[in-house]
Amino acid sequence: MKVQHLAVLAALLPMCACATVTRGTKEVMVIESTPSGALVSLSNDKMSGAMTCTTPCTVEMPRKRGFEVTVEKEGYETIQTKVITQVAGGGAAGMAGNVLVGGVIGAGVDVASGAMNEFKPNPLVLTLVPLAVAPQAENDVQDAPVPKADEEAELGS
Repeated sequence: MKVQHLAVLAALLPMCACATVTRGTKEVMVIESTPSGALVSLSNDKMSGAMTCTTPCTVEMPRKRGFEVTVEKEGYETIQTKVITQVAGGGAAGMAGNVLVGGVIGAGVDVASGAMNEFKPNPLVLTLVPLAVAPQAENDVQDAPVPKADEEAELGS
């Protein structure tokens, strides 16, 4: 009899997590850059390697934790920034639904899955900065005429 109760509880457990059911555990992240065509790398401590795309792009990421973003394009400075997670308005409403329907178990599932979170910022819109042009070396400037040996002697006397 106890096994049957556990099976029913296990089947009902996902339904108790309102944000998990209504919002899901993943979010589509939008990344744009000016100019477009930049290589984007997304990573965090739980990912096995970086996820990459080329701007403009969208990637589906788990809402559970934020991640680091590196944006690179030849001729432009590399940008490194972070996308964080915070409790979303819809996530808070889902959590409130847990209090009414799902109780502590549903709230625990929503917190553990990250379903009540959202990414900030989303979309991530970046303006790439062109690399500075290196100043010309002094030797590259047109050389002044070199005085002849006779002129040097006259200058020195």
